[in-house]
Amino acid sequence: MKKISVLFFFASLVTFAQTKDEQQIKRIYDAALTQGFAYNWLNHLSNQIGGRLSGSVQAQQAVDYTKAQLDMLGLDRVWLQPVMVPKWVRGTPEFAYIEATPGITTNVPICALGGSVATPLGGLKANVVEVKSLEDLKALGEEKIKGKIVFFNRPMDPTHIDTIESYTGCVDQRSYGAEEAAKYGAVGVVVRSMTLRLDDYPHTGAMSYGETPLENRIPATAISTKGAELLSTTLKLNPNIKFYFKQNCRQEEDVESFNVIGEITGTTHPDEIILVGGHLDSWDLGDGSHDDGAGCVQSMEALRLLKITGYKPKRTLRVVLFMNEENGLRGASKYKETAYAKKENHIFALESDAGGFSPRGFSFESSDANLRQAQSWAPLFEPYLVHFFVEGYSGADIRPLDNGEMVLAGLRPDSQRYFDHHHAENDTFEHVNKRELELGAAAMTSLVYLFDTYGIVN
Repeated sequence: MKKISVLFFFASLVTFAQTKDEQQIKRIYDAALTQGFAYNWLNHLSNQIGGRLSGSVQAQQAVDYTKAQLDMLGLDRVWLQPVMVPKWVRGTPEFAYIEATPGITTNVPICALGGSVATPLGGLKANVVEVKSLEDLKALGEEKIKGKIVFFNRPMDPTHIDTIESYTGCVDQRSYGAEEAAKYGAVGVVVRSMTLRLDDYPHTGAMSYGETPLENRIPATAISTKGAELLSTTLKLNPNIKFYFKQNCRQEEDVESFNVIGEITGTTHPDEIILVGGHLDSWDLGDGSHDDGAGCVQSMEALRLLKITGYKPKRTLRVVLFMNEENGLRGASKYKETAYAKKENHIFALESDAGGFSPRGFSFESSDANLRQAQSWAPLFEPYLVHFFVEGYSGADIRPLDNGEMVLAGLRPDSQRYFDHHHAENDTFEHVNKRELELGAAAMTSLVYLFDTYGIVN
């Protein structure tokens, strides 16, 4: 009889904890959907400031705005963390055409890849060689590449349900195409945009020259998927066509910028830090609403929602809006450097950098024990249609913090439409759904609440 009583007592405790968690998560969701600030914050970032390329005036305006908003939330501390960032400038709009024969041309949409050098002042025109991979360059060799523009035309694989897998499967041609093509004497590269859509929007993104000397660097541009299809088809009909493009981008000296940070001090374990964040910089073609204005405002909202629901965190909760994720990760590196120098104890970090679409769950980089703990909370999220709790990638800005003991997590929204907008002119505010954005903020806040309440498994 005594044994039965003890079992009943512990069962009651578990039931009480579950009920308490269900109630707090319900409060979080209700507050997000009826009293949310995230959408209005994003409206200002997107429509009053716009694209926030590292080192730009708009990036500084975003720093000033988000710090002011965090100041108004009544957090225990808000501050700016200085960091030197690269300043790449796109310049005047790019221009390109396919020349079938002298005087017979068809314009195609392009945009310079981030970090690219400019073309000569009068532009660049040359014959084209099409490849599907970096390995194709080796097969062709210098004889067939020298003096030509290399056209990388490997599309994203549509068979992956998670489109992030499709992206990672072909982004190497954008990242390293110019570096590799220059080794074989190419004069420029044109890269198919990283999107599953067939449209006229070229998608930019970071590229690297590696150790290539400045004088040997060749211009790199992205072409829209419709433009890529036209160029490929035209090449098949006439291998002697020429491609012309002109871009005026340049790399300037590094400038000072800032990570924006705010925190609520923990009541019982203030030395244990839980971080939630996104990156404040964006590319310049659109206004960066999905990438990553959404992640920034969701992260800010996480601390606000916990405050207005009356929750007193046990651990220190910190929001970090990182600068320079897109073309350097300088903000993430600076944050890690400072955290390690101060011997700060981060136990959990959550990043939102996959758009403001409907949340489907989270991916975790952690020990098996901590993954099992997170998965044990999945039933609490089922009423909100959040079900995805798996091992996987967390986020670019929080990964440098990994010490082998903490838990890293990434919000996983529905990915089907993300690369329609990623790094393109149509990454704009009207493509973010208010309710989806708020649901993502609520899901993030709920996971922060659970890790604050129960900690991590050591």
